[in-house]
Amino acid sequence: MKTNDVKTKAAIKREQNDARIDSVEREQARPKVKRVHNLIIVDESGSMEVIRKQAFVGMNETLQTVRKMQEKFPDQEQFVTLLTFDTGHTTWHYDNLPAAQTKDLDWKAYRPGGGTPLYDAIGKGISKTNAQIEDGDHVLVTIITDGEENSSEEWTLKMIRTMIEKLKKQNWTFTLIGTDNLDIETMAHSFAIDEHLEFQQDEAGTKAMFARERRSRERYNCCVAEDAAMPVGSFFKEEN
Repeated sequence: MKTNDVKTKAAIKREQNDARIDSVEREQARPKVKRVHNLIIVDESGSMEVIRKQAFVGMNETLQTVRKMQEKFPDQEQFVTLLTFDTGHTTWHYDNLPAAQTKDLDWKAYRPGGGTPLYDAIGKGISKTNAQIEDGDHVLVTIITDGEENSSEEWTLKMIRTMIEKLKKQNWTFTLIGTDNLDIETMAHSFAIDEHLEFQQDEAGTKAMFARERRSRERYNCCVAEDAAMPVGSFFKEEN
């Protein structure tokens, strides 16, 4: 009786070990979910009024693209943080929300006015997102403005640059998009941002800019899916 009990216990133990091994092998075989955080920072200062409609439509089309990426790459988890800013407010339209739960913005949600606290908006957006991510996550930061910094109170250029230089080594990609009245290349370099795009501040130019940004965003997600890094400086490049 004791011998049978020993055999039974040994058999049970083997079965338990086999079950654990099978569980580990299944877990290893399962595709690892890749988390992609989309941080979108859009200028809402008074000068953006001339392209308010195009900026509003462009933001919604960008949200649609992120949702499309979630459907196209089911092994990715897309999150959205969208904020707009001027001297009077920073509005967090979405704060680390799963893409599938986002909806297009209402027209009244974007009302340009005031100055351009660009450093504060970038600093707030990046620091908050950095506190929400996990090791191995991917972060795509998109900054869109038609003016230079003129009213920040908390963050400085040096603080922003130091933070960006550190995060670029940790799966963060930064893009700066600005109007043709700016020296956007010099401005991007001052932030240590490698990816930049200039656009003409009119209806056609703004529409074309958002379309190009969305195509670049799609290529970025394809690279994430394939574990392939985009070459530095090539984010907005397109084949002729």
